[in-house]
Amino acid sequence: MKNTEPPRRTVSERRRDSLDRLAAERDVWVSTAHPHHGPHQIPLWFSWDGRAVWMCTAATSATARNVRKESQVRLALPDTFDVLLLQGEAEYFTVREVPEDAADAFTGKFGWDPRTEHGPFVYVRVTPETVRAWRGEAELRGRVIMRDGTWLE
Repeated sequence: MKNTEPPRRTVSERRRDSLDRLAAERDVWVSTAHPHHGPHQIPLWFSWDGRAVWMCTAATSATARNVRKESQVRLALPDTFDVLLLQGEAEYFTVREVPEDAADAFTGKFGWDPRTEHGPFVYVRVTPETVRAWRGEAELRGRVIMRDGTWLE
């Protein structure tokens, strides 16, 4: 039987590949939890500003409600072969509070500006504290590429 596992990447290669994916991908799975209602998971559009993930959702959504109660969230890009998981602290911004550059970048990426919608929307920024990345079993060891908000080398 032939091994079809890709070659093991270095931490630097995983970091580079992860940053490229964060810049290019559109969707992220967002996992939040409410102290009384439990876990909630949903895909959302996102933009990456080089330091944090920015998402937008309805102000009345379970995601928005959960972030207001519990700011720890987990994010996952939707590829089970090329896994990228982020964990971090979420911050909540109304359309009046969101930094203009973040909202403009989101609008530029998706062609949709939540600031102009009639319903109330909020932006959620997640700054990663931990990032894990791996492709296949060979990369399970050493899959942590960011710890305590610092990229590993």
